[in-house]
Amino acid sequence: MNARLNEDHIDRDRNDALLKLAQAAGLSVEWTDAYGQPQQVSGQTLRTVLTALQFDCSSDAACAASILTLQEDEERLALPPLITAQQGHEIVFSPLARIHGKAYRLVLEDESEQSGHISGEHDAPARMPAVHAMGYHRLYIDGEHPLTLAVAPVRCFSVSDAAHDRTPHLWALAAQLYSLRRADKDAQTGDAGIGDFTALEQLAQSAARHGASGIAISPVHAMFSANPWHYSPYGPSSRLLFNVLHIDPASVSGEQALSEAIADLENGEERKHLQALEYVDWPTATKWRLTVLRYLFDHYDIHTDGWKAFERFRNESGTALEDHARFEALHADMRSKGIEGSWKDWPEDLRDPHSDAVARFAETHDNEITFHAFLQWQAALGLQRAQQRARDSGMAIGLITDLAVGAEGGGSQAWSRQSQMLNGLSVGAPPDLLGPQGQSWGLTAFSPRALREYGYQAYIEMLRAAFAYAGGVRIDHILGLARMWLVPQGQPGTEGVYLRYPFEELMRLIALESHRHRAIVIGEDLGTVPAGFDKALADAGLMGIRVLWFEQEHGMFRSPDHWSSQAIATTATHDLPTVAGWWQGRDIEWREQLSLLAPGVQGSDEHAARGYDRTRLCNALKYQYPERTFDCDSPHPPLNDLLEFVASTPAPLVIIPLEDVLGLLEQPNVPNTIDEHPNWRRRLPETTDHMLDRGDVAQRLSILEKARQAKGNH
Repeated sequence: MNARLNEDHIDRDRNDALLKLAQAAGLSVEWTDAYGQPQQVSGQTLRTVLTALQFDCSSDAACAASILTLQEDEERLALPPLITAQQGHEIVFSPLARIHGKAYRLVLEDESEQSGHISGEHDAPARMPAVHAMGYHRLYIDGEHPLTLAVAPVRCFSVSDAAHDRTPHLWALAAQLYSLRRADKDAQTGDAGIGDFTALEQLAQSAARHGASGIAISPVHAMFSANPWHYSPYGPSSRLLFNVLHIDPASVSGEQALSEAIADLENGEERKHLQALEYVDWPTATKWRLTVLRYLFDHYDIHTDGWKAFERFRNESGTALEDHARFEALHADMRSKGIEGSWKDWPEDLRDPHSDAVARFAETHDNEITFHAFLQWQAALGLQRAQQRARDSGMAIGLITDLAVGAEGGGSQAWSRQSQMLNGLSVGAPPDLLGPQGQSWGLTAFSPRALREYGYQAYIEMLRAAFAYAGGVRIDHILGLARMWLVPQGQPGTEGVYLRYPFEELMRLIALESHRHRAIVIGEDLGTVPAGFDKALADAGLMGIRVLWFEQEHGMFRSPDHWSSQAIATTATHDLPTVAGWWQGRDIEWREQLSLLAPGVQGSDEHAARGYDRTRLCNALKYQYPERTFDCDSPHPPLNDLLEFVASTPAPLVIIPLEDVLGLLEQPNVPNTIDEHPNWRRRLPETTDHMLDRGDVAQRLSILEKARQAKGNH
C-alpha cells in the first residue's frame, strides 16, 4: 500500500506547507481504503501530483505562493462562465461573489425573460429566486460578464419515465459490440470479424421479441484508425466521436456497391477468414474494413442527397468533428514518418490544434480529413439506426451506451481539448476487492479547475455525444464525479492520490442532459466508495449497480427482496467472471496464472474461499426456492435459477450479460492485463439472427421476463 505508515516510520517529506497546499488543491492527504483502513499519501506522491497539476511545491515558500494563486483563482472565478442550479430551488452564489443588490436579467432558452435584484444581505452569500424552467439560460448581472445558468431537474430521467410506469420492473441484455457475430447471407456480406451496428440492430429486434427493454453496449468511442493494436473500448482516442470500425460497409452505399468493392479489392477470402475466427484479429480486421470503407468513400456520388446530408452533419458537428478528423489524418501521417508515439512527440507546431501548421496540413490533406469526417457520419447513422430499430421493436429504453472514465492522453480528445485535460497523471483505482494491487489505466481526465474556468464546455459536449443516439448511458467509474484516483505516469496504481471534483455541478449537468435526451443514467459504483455517495446517487435518480457476487451481508448472500430498488441488478460486468466462470473458479485460475492475486494469497486459498461462497449462494437459492433441489458440488451452475434470483429483485432494471444468457465460461476482460489475456477479443459463438432463439437461451429469457412481470404484479 503506497502510503500506509508504520508507527516507527515518519514521512519527513509531509510537512505542514505541503499538506496545506495539497488540501487547498483538492487532494486528499488521508483517506480510507476499501477494507476500512486509514491511509496516508506520501509526501513524494503529493509533490509529484501537485507538480503535474502545475503547482510549485519545491519549497515552503513556493507552497505558500501556490496557495495564494489558488485563492486568487477562487476570487477571479467567483462568477464562473457557467453556474448550475436545480429547478424550483433558490440560487445561491459563491460567498466570494460581491453582487449583493445588483439588478439582473435572465433570458431563458425560449427567449422569455425574468428580471429582479440579487439579494442585498452582505453578511450572507448572494441569492436570487428559483428558476422553474429547465435548460441553459443566459444571466446578465449589472457590471458583470454574462454567464450561463444551467437549471437542472432534481432527478435524472428515470426508468419509470421511460416505461410510463411508477414501479417498473424491466430487463435488458448487455453486449460487447465487437463480439457480435452477424450472419453471412450471400458470401459477400457479413461482419468481417468485428461486430457492427447492423448486428446490433438484429440483436435489438430479437431481444425485443423476447421482452427485453434495452441493450447495454460496450463503449463506441472513437479509437485510433492508424493504430489498430490499441483496441480497448475503455481507452479511446476521443469520447466526443464514434468508433468507425463498427460501421457495416453494406450500409454506406448498399450491398451491391459493397460486393463490387470486395471484388475490385480482391479481399473476399480474407473477409471470410476474419469472420470465422474465434477472436477478433483487430489489426487485420481493421485494415480490411478501412480499406473497403475508403473504396466506398472514393466512389460515393457527391451529387446525391446523401452527400448533402453528410455536409449538413459536418457543419452541425462543428469543431469536435473537424478536430478529430484532422487528428486522425495527422496521426496516420506521423506514424508513416516513424513517429509512433503520442501527439506530444509530434513537431511542436503540430501539437497545437489551432496552429497555422495544422491549418496548412488540413488544406493539403483535405480529402483525407473529409474521409475521416465521412466515417464519423456513417458511424453516427449506424448507431442512430440501431436505436431507432430498438425503439420501433417495442423497447422502452433501447440502447444504453457506455461512457468511459477517461481518454488516452495521446489521443484526439486530449489533443483538441488539452487546455481542459490533466497532464502527466493517469486515472486509476487504489487497491480494492477488484484490484488488490491497485490500478493505473493510462487514461487522462478533465482538470476540475479547467472545467470550471471553461464553463464545463468539454464535459457537456462529451455528455451530449454519449446521449445522442441512446435511451440510456452507463457512466464508467461514477465515483470519479466526486474524487478521482490519480497516479503519476509510470508509477504503480498504489502510488496515487484522490483529487476532488465538483460533484454537485457534474451531477446537475448529467440530470439536465438526461432529461433533454430522455435517457436513463446508470453509474458504475464498484470500488472504494466514499461515505454518503450511494445516497447522493439515489437522491439524484442516478442508478448504481448491484452485482450478484457482491450482494452479501452478515456472511450470507442477500435474498432478492433485500437488494436495492434504486440501482440496477446484474449477474456480472465486463471486468467480472461470468456465472459459469465464477462457479468453476475460472477467474481465480486466470489471476493465479497471471500473478494477479493479492500479496500473500495463494490460489488454493482463493479456491477454498470460492467453494465456501458457492455453498452460501446455493443456500440462498434453497431459501428462495425451497421446493427445488440444488447440487452445490456440481461443476455446472444452476444458471436458470440464478437468473431468476437476480430478476426477482426490486431493481427497476435488471441487465444480464449475453455471456450469462448463453452460459459462457470466459469473461470479456481481466483487469490489470493487456495481452496476457485475450481482453476485448472474444467473439460470441453464434450469430445474432438466431442466437436468442436457441432452446436453452429462449428458456432463460422467458424466465427473466416472467420473473420481472411477477415482480411488477406484486
